Amino acid sequence: MNLMETEISRAIELFQFAFMQRALMGGILMGTMGGLLGSFTILRQLSFFSDALGHSTLLGLSLGLLLGLNPSWVILPFAVIFALVVNTFLERTQLWTDAVLNIVYSSSLAFAIITLSLIGEYKGGINHLLFGDILALQTFDLIISTLLLLVCIGFIASTLRTQMMLTLHEPMAIARGVSVETHRTAFVVLLSLVVGVAIKAIGVLLVSAFIVIPACSARLMTQNFTTYAILSAVIGAIAALCGIVLSALFDLPSGPSIVIVQLGFFLSAIGFANLRPIAS
Repeated sequence: MNLMETEISRAIELFQFAFMQRALMGGILMGTMGGLLGSFTILRQLSFFSDALGHSTLLGLSLGLLLGLNPSWVILPFAVIFALVVNTFLERTQLWTDAVLNIVYSSSLAFAIITLSLIGEYKGGINHLLFGDILALQTFDLIISTLLLLVCIGFIASTLRTQMMLTLHEPMAIARGVSVETHRTAFVVLLSLVVGVAIKAIGVLLVSAFIVIPACSARLMTQNFTTYAILSAVIGAIAALCGIVLSALFDLPSGPSIVIVQLGFFLSAIGFANLRPIAS
């Protein structure tokens, strides 16, 4: 009991530091964004896109290191370029989405490994590239995340009906004159920016969990689309908050801790989904 009290006291002291407060705020912002866009992403079968983008962004990060640029300034432009390239390939080739993503993701990862091999000092910071460091977030990162969250909310709120049609019944959206290509490109670019922002905190390997797991958890808990999107964002935010607290209490890596908490939400949602028919 005394040991637990000591750990809790230590964690409370940690949260008095500015870097921990920034980490908490950043986690909540990124978790909310990931959950909100993830609710549309998984229904559009674009979940592999966030994973492919995360891995492909390693090329942007490695090019930034090779050229002596701040990797943080390279991520967002690279993420947008990746989204536009994938969109172009999908339109020009008419191939399956997962096949195109696999080609782009594998080739960019290969280039990234070659580029990293040319950088003598990259090994010391490779863990930060792969797993991120949410404790390293700065005020500027929080400002960017806040602005991007406002853009996400504004975009979804102003085009909610259109996004729902494109997600649930694309032929109906086409029949009603919706510019599918324009809305799809806008959504993919926005998703790529969210993933790009989250990579610094969560890392290349784990960033897709922020998009996929909260949305899948919310989908198991409700059938109402609006409630589903809101619940996904809430789960994303709470999981990030709890994950950071967990990492502080037990001195664990923050990114993996958040993903473990997200997994806990998902397993709980499975149990909720199994109990719901009995209750009704």
